[in-house]
Amino acid sequence: MPLTIDFVADARRAGALAILVHDGRALAGAGADHDAAASGVLTKAMGASRFTGGANSTTLVAAPGGLDCDLVVLSGAGDAAKFDDLALETAVGAAYHAVKLSGLEALTIDLSHLSAEQAARAAFAVRLAAYRFDKYRTKEKPEKVPSIKAVHIVTKDAKAAAAAFEPLNAVADAIYFSRDLVAEPANVLYPEEFARRVKALEPLGLKVEILGEKEMEKLGMHVLLGVGQGSVRESQLAVIQWNGGKPGDQPIAFVGKGVCFDTGGISIKPAQGMEDMIWDMGGAAAVAGLMHALAGRKAKVNAVGVLGLVENMPDGNAQRPGDIVKSMSGQTVEVINTDAEGRLVLADALWYTQDRFKPKFMVDLATLTGAMIISLGLDYAGVFSNDDELANAILAASPKVGENVWRMPMPPQYDKIMDSVNADVKNSAGRDGGSITAALFLQRFVNGLPWAHIDIAPTAWVNKSTRPTVPDGPVGWGVRLLDRMVADTYEG
Repeated sequence: MPLTIDFVADARRAGALAILVHDGRALAGAGADHDAAASGVLTKAMGASRFTGGANSTTLVAAPGGLDCDLVVLSGAGDAAKFDDLALETAVGAAYHAVKLSGLEALTIDLSHLSAEQAARAAFAVRLAAYRFDKYRTKEKPEKVPSIKAVHIVTKDAKAAAAAFEPLNAVADAIYFSRDLVAEPANVLYPEEFARRVKALEPLGLKVEILGEKEMEKLGMHVLLGVGQGSVRESQLAVIQWNGGKPGDQPIAFVGKGVCFDTGGISIKPAQGMEDMIWDMGGAAAVAGLMHALAGRKAKVNAVGVLGLVENMPDGNAQRPGDIVKSMSGQTVEVINTDAEGRLVLADALWYTQDRFKPKFMVDLATLTGAMIISLGLDYAGVFSNDDELANAILAASPKVGENVWRMPMPPQYDKIMDSVNADVKNSAGRDGGSITAALFLQRFVNGLPWAHIDIAPTAWVNKSTRPTVPDGPVGWGVRLLDRMVADTYEG
C-alpha cells in the first residue's frame, strides 16, 4: 500500500510518536510536555542509554504511560544552533527508519514548534526515506516489509504546510522516477524502453520527441551511433521540453549520458563489477528526473532535456579501437578506447542541443570516469565549466540539498593531450588526469556556449548509505541539485 502523509494539529493518536532531541539530550518543542505526561520516562530512558541527541541517531521507548501512543522514537537533531533543513531531513528520515519495521502502521512526528515550511520539508524527507525498489522481490518475509502506512506531521498551520509540501512532493515524485530508472536491470531498461518511459511523462505538460537511428543518421550523429552499433538494441535520442517561462524566452538546457549497459565494447571491462554498469545511465536518469520535477512543480522557466540513450556491447559489428568517426559538429574523432564511450554519446548530444535550441547554457550529467572516484571519493561529484557564473550557481545550490560537488580545473595545456595524429581529436588520453581530459574532450563540442559538465560517477549509486533519506542503491543524484539551482537562479 502507498504511504500517506498528512499534516495534523495534535499528536494524540496511536502508533509511534517521534520527538526531536538536540545535543545534550535537550527535548525539542513539545518534547518536554510529552515527557511530563509520561512522568519523566523519556528523560530517564535517555539517561539510561548512550543516546545524547546526536545527528542521525535514535532511541526507542516502548509503551510509555501517560501518552496516547504505543512507541516513542527519540530522534537526534544534533546541535540546536546548527539545525537547518538538512538536519531536519536527517532527523525525520532516521525516525522513519527506526520504526518502519516495528509492526506499527502509523508514525506521528511532532514538529509543532517548527514552521509550516519546515513541516513540509519533513514530509519531503519521509518520502525520500521511504523509497524502496522492490518490484522484483517475490519471497520477501513479511517482517522485512515496512509496516508504516501513514505518517502524520504535527504543525500549527496544517493548511500552509500542505501548500508548501505540494512542490516538494512533485520533486520527490521526480526523484522516485529517477531512482527507478537507475535501479532497473538492463534487460528491462534498454534505450527504447527508457525512451518510452520518458514519453509517458507528457501528461505532466512536457513535450517529448524520440529520435531513432535513422533520424540521427540524417543529422550526422555518427559518434553517438558508433557506441551502439554493436548492440541489437537501437540507440535513441530523447528530447524533452518544458515551457513554463515566457513565450520566446531563451531556454536552459540539460544533457544526460544514458548508456543503459556498458560492457566497455571491444575494450571490454573486467567481469568483476560489470553488473554495476546498469547505472551507467545515471546522468540521463537525472536529467529526466529534473524535467519531471520542473513540470511537476510548474517551474517558471523554459527548459530542454536531451538524453543520449545507447547500449555499449561487443559484437562483430561493434566499433573498434582505432576507428575514426565524424561527429555532428563535423569534427572527426579517433576512438582510442571503446570504453570511453560516454563522452562520445555526449559529444553529439551537446552539439545537437546547442545547434537546435540556442540555450542560455548547457549542463551535462554523466557517470563518465572512474578517475573521478579516485579524485574525489564517493561523496562528491566533479564540476567542470567554461563559465564562472554557471559553475557558481551549481556550487551555491549544492549545500542546500546535500548533494556535494567540487569544481575541478580545466588547464588549457591538458587540452593539447586530446589532439589526435590521424583525426581532429581522440576520445581518450589514458589514465593521467582522466576526468579532466574527458571534460576537455566534451568542451570541444559546446561551440563556445556557457557549459558545465558534472561527473557523477562517484555519486549516482551508493552501496552503504550514511544518510537516511538516501537508499542503498540508486540515489537519483542531481535532480535536487539542478532543480534547486534553477529555482534559485534561473526562474522568472
